[in-house]
Amino acid sequence: MDFITKDLLVNFLFILLPLFLVQMFYLLKYTYRSEKLKEGIFVVFPFATIILCMLFPVAVGGGFSWDLRRIPFILGILYGGYRLGFLLLFMILAIRYMIGGTGFYLTLISFTILAVVTSILSKPYQKMSIKNKVIVSCSLSFSTLLITFITSELLFHTNHGIGMWLQYIVINTICMLLTTLFWEVIKANFEVLQKLIKAEKLEVVSHLAASISHEVRNPLTVSRGFIQMLSGDIPPQTRKKYVDIALEELDRATEVINDYLTFAKPVPDQKELIHLPEQILHAIKVITPLANMNGVEVKHVIELEDEEFFVNGERKKFQQCLINLMKNGIESMTDNGQLQIRLTNTNTTIQIDIQDEGSGMTQEQITRLGEPYFTTKAKGTGLGMMVSFSIIKAMGGSINVSSELGKGTSFSIILPIVQTQRDQRKVSG
Repeated sequence: MDFITKDLLVNFLFILLPLFLVQMFYLLKYTYRSEKLKEGIFVVFPFATIILCMLFPVAVGGGFSWDLRRIPFILGILYGGYRLGFLLLFMILAIRYMIGGTGFYLTLISFTILAVVTSILSKPYQKMSIKNKVIVSCSLSFSTLLITFITSELLFHTNHGIGMWLQYIVINTICMLLTTLFWEVIKANFEVLQKLIKAEKLEVVSHLAASISHEVRNPLTVSRGFIQMLSGDIPPQTRKKYVDIALEELDRATEVINDYLTFAKPVPDQKELIHLPEQILHAIKVITPLANMNGVEVKHVIELEDEEFFVNGERKKFQQCLINLMKNGIESMTDNGQLQIRLTNTNTTIQIDIQDEGSGMTQEQITRLGEPYFTTKAKGTGLGMMVSFSIIKAMGGSINVSSELGKGTSFSIILPIVQTQRDQRKVSG
């Protein structure tokens, strides 16, 4: 009797192992927000467990073998429905037929009846409390084992003894109890993780809504004030000044809204080949007046091979990303300084390094870069950095950040090369 208990406990470990793997997949899904790991991953549990249990059974003589395949079979149907149930039944019968022995006919009778009964109970089972679920699953296991015992003794005259059968039935029932509880815990954990993901999304939406409200309301309020003053008796020169200020504030509000739209939909509407050296020089030209105002010297070095490289993306959005990062670097330097832009390449990627001599950041601040509503500026929403990270990600690239307090920060944009100038000439030719 001891060897039966030992071998059946090994079977129980085969049941627990896939459950641990399912729990691990759910945790990975939450941690990495992976859409590839679907909830249906649970079907791995009954298939894998049944195969392992049937490969390592307890041989009891006369062409019969005992294992714990009944547990994943019952739970697979109760949680997965009748379609999954009949797939499991077909697999069990196929494996048992290949193993051979008189036990195949007993399996055919008992598991076919069990599949039908369990399929009928599947839908109401989903709505039951945990207590009732445990009672139903354990009752199914106990009752079908009792029927199997009576059938084998009367039809096949197995003569295994009541003691061995009692041990087998008790182990099956206890293991069914523990497995049902364990599966319910995994299912509850998954539901909690889903709620956490939803809560995080709602928190992001609330932050963005507050940010939009703040960033758009200010320029609109200023514009409204200057437009109201236009109704008074004021000189033409002052009137023009008020109109220009109001238009500038409206343009700022439009720019904020466009930034949010870019963040919400970073994927390029129309992909095009972007010549990086040209875009770098254009961004430097745009940012130079701000650099001069802050006493910052802008230097650039282009260290590319003979060929000129292109990347895929949307030109305007990429320009917006470059200007955002350069602008942040300039604004981080209070006592003059130097902003260095360097362009290099490998065989498959091209890298843009934007390095400033500003105040730098801590490791915690670097980790939070790109998060909604996080900024190191006294006045800011962190929107520009969010947009930049989103744009580069949509282009199939990445942004690496290194920084040291008091010495400065370096942003490294890495993008895949899609076409060279020579390749483009071949296509056009």
